Amino acid sequence: MSRDALLGVYAPPETLFVKGQGAWLEADDGRRYLDFTAGIAVNALGYDAPEIRRAVEACLATGLIHTSNLFRTEPAEALARELVAVTFPGKVYFCNSGAEAGEACFKFARRWARAEGGPDKVGIVAFRGSFHGRLFGTLAATDRPRYREPFEPLMPGVAWAELDDPGSVEAVVDAERTAAVVIEPVQGEGGIRPVDPGFLRELRAICDDRGVALIFDEIQCGLGRTGDLFAYESSGVTPDLLALAKPLAGGLPMGAVVGAPHLAATVGPGDHATTFGGGPMVATVARAVLKTVADTAFLEGVRERSARLDEGLAGLAEDHDAVAALRGRGLMRGLALHRPAAPVVTAARERGLLVCSAGPDVVRLLPPLNIPLDELDLGVRRLGEALAATGDA
Repeated sequence: MSRDALLGVYAPPETLFVKGQGAWLEADDGRRYLDFTAGIAVNALGYDAPEIRRAVEACLATGLIHTSNLFRTEPAEALARELVAVTFPGKVYFCNSGAEAGEACFKFARRWARAEGGPDKVGIVAFRGSFHGRLFGTLAATDRPRYREPFEPLMPGVAWAELDDPGSVEAVVDAERTAAVVIEPVQGEGGIRPVDPGFLRELRAICDDRGVALIFDEIQCGLGRTGDLFAYESSGVTPDLLALAKPLAGGLPMGAVVGAPHLAATVGPGDHATTFGGGPMVATVARAVLKTVADTAFLEGVRERSARLDEGLAGLAEDHDAVAALRGRGLMRGLALHRPAAPVVTAARERGLLVCSAGPDVVRLLPPLNIPLDELDLGVRRLGEALAATGDA
């Protein structure tokens, strides 16, 4: 089988996957791989999760997969209420991806800021190491020059601050010109870097003082990945806009924005739209996912797995000089190396473990949130074998 007809924006290995079950993928040659990528944090419940299967079957029984947002359907309205109940008071906008959720956040923030502060209040402040998406707005706020440069000029008006440095934020947040500050509570593509909770509190204070919206991008770190339902919870800070996606609909394409009442009040019919966002099928599945991951016992299980992973990764760091640092929270982990990550990713795959990178020198681990402990241990052992095979210098 050939992939010649696919546009060459990806460079996957030759392995062709045909089946998935739990934390495992099976290739067309029958070989099984333990998946510590989870579809880049999408498959939070693993493959063929019974909760997702039941939700899909229930939706199919109604015959409603899509109606468009010209008409009301029950699943989207119920999901919006449920998201507000577990986040903060406000309104919800549904879309199809994380990048679209980020774009919507920028539009909603500008809509509010200009209504409150005048036509010049349009700027966005982002952080070094950030990744928010590949569209012209979210890419402009993404600190990856290799991704940005072929497509410049991008959206203007983005200023940069340093992570965990309040002074750098104060220097670029302009009460007359800045609409929003956007930050990942745990940076993903930027190297799996948790943001200090105290810094998030200082951001909240700066934004409040200067009339600026605070956007939390939890597209990768949200919905149970850190052991809390949302990564921002440990800071005690509530954002004005919260961007969600990846695991929300269990592998079906869905993004969402939760907007606080003062922002939601400035958005009206015609200000933004999407054909597919919040369709009955994806919303039905998302309700099942949210109910599962929001359960107290489920989140306790994530924290238990996190502690087990802590032990295993600490052992790898002791045994392998190539490991420079351990990063992350919950089941969103990074091994920073003294050398490139790509050979380790390849060696792990050759040993039946799927991992990915987060920048040039960080191996990223994103196992399913419900992975059995023995499979978590197996993944750590295989990662150790991959580190040994690629050398410890």
